[in-house]
Amino acid sequence: MTPARVFILTLMAMTAFAGNSLLCRLALKHTSIDAASFTSVRIVSGAITLWLVVNLRGGVRQSAGSWASALALFVYAAAFSFAYLSLSAGTGALLLFGAVQATMISWGLRTGERLRIRQLVGLAFALGGLVALLLPGLSAPPLRGSILMLSAGLAWGIYSLRGKSAGDPAAATAGNFLRAVPLAALLSIALLPWVRLDRAGIVYAVLSGAIASGLGYAIWYTALPGQKATSAATVQLSVPILAAAGGVLFLGESITLRLLVASVAVLGGIALVVTEKRRASV
Repeated sequence: MTPARVFILTLMAMTAFAGNSLLCRLALKHTSIDAASFTSVRIVSGAITLWLVVNLRGGVRQSAGSWASALALFVYAAAFSFAYLSLSAGTGALLLFGAVQATMISWGLRTGERLRIRQLVGLAFALGGLVALLLPGLSAPPLRGSILMLSAGLAWGIYSLRGKSAGDPAAATAGNFLRAVPLAALLSIALLPWVRLDRAGIVYAVLSGAIASGLGYAIWYTALPGQKATSAATVQLSVPILAAAGGVLFLGESITLRLLVASVAVLGGIALVVTEKRRASV
């Protein structure tokens, strides 16, 4: 896969993930849908969309995906939803992507990847920019919500790492979503007394599952084989910045100097990591 294709696919995936964050914020903060129902609708709609995509191409292989990846996907989706019941958006994003960073970079170092000085500087800039955007003014987050969001980040990191050897990305993602459906159904059944459905919330969940999650994850799976674990982890730091920009464009949030400075730091840091990787591979 050419570097240009990897870049385009990665940009598309990060945009989808940022859109997913915006849809989750809208549903869980501005509608009455409960977290379990949002998770279930999101997973079911993602499974249906991906099933349609792979069947138009010739069908899902029996062995596509795995129960381990499906479990990681379900844990991420469920923990993410429930964490946002008590965490602010900024605190949640910081915990989530901090956990993703720790998971993927730790695995990369364990398997022999090494960060050069320029990459370390880039990673420091990216993390510093993210902290500058999200940390100042935030109060200590609730322990329960923090643990849930850290678990979501760990699960997403594991899911991304497993995706590097998934083979056919669309088929693997479809298989994982299909396997996650009964897990989501069991969660909804267990929490049936607390179910609250909301028309707008359901629409946001469907968009989150079908477009931002299902298709976004398939694209991400396609881009992953062309990246190291460390670079893949760092690139995902752009999602909170993209989500914040989406908040400005679509939710009427104001543009601040802090947002501009943090965006330059995070995206510039990512550029240092990625360009160093390309130089090393020449």
